[in-house]
Amino acid sequence: MKIKEVMTPNPVCCLPNDTAQQVAIVMRDRSIGSIPVVVDQQSRKLLGIITDRDLCCSVLAAGLDPNTTPIETYVSLHPVTCGHGENLEKCEHAMQEHKLRRIPIVDGEGRCIGIVSLADVALRDEPERVSRTVAEISKSGSPRPIAA
Repeated sequence: MKIKEVMTPNPVCCLPNDTAQQVAIVMRDRSIGSIPVVVDQQSRKLLGIITDRDLCCSVLAAGLDPNTTPIETYVSLHPVTCGHGENLEKCEHAMQEHKLRRIPIVDGEGRCIGIVSLADVALRDEPERVSRTVAEISKSGSPRPIAA
């Protein structure tokens, strides 16, 4: 199965100068845990990704004002990505290897055209492979670094 058959196309994206509160509101309203960060909404050239954990652990825990704090410092740059024409198995392997629940999908120009979440995989793939992916992602290991 190809990634393009599973991915959520045209995901909501944010910009580096968006505030933590703006991003958190989008996450809440759309029930999503991460948002791709792009250079601009027209090109959708992927810069990185920001998660609800990034906002909580880096902005709120530091006592910063989410109304005025831009997310640019807290974005995980150069995220793991997959191409829309690749096989879903490659995406699952990347999720397992990097312990990721979501992977941005890019075209040949590096534009964010979709996102694959673990839930997307669970709804479309074989139960045995999904189980293996969940198990690998859930293994404890080195914690993901929090942007400073």
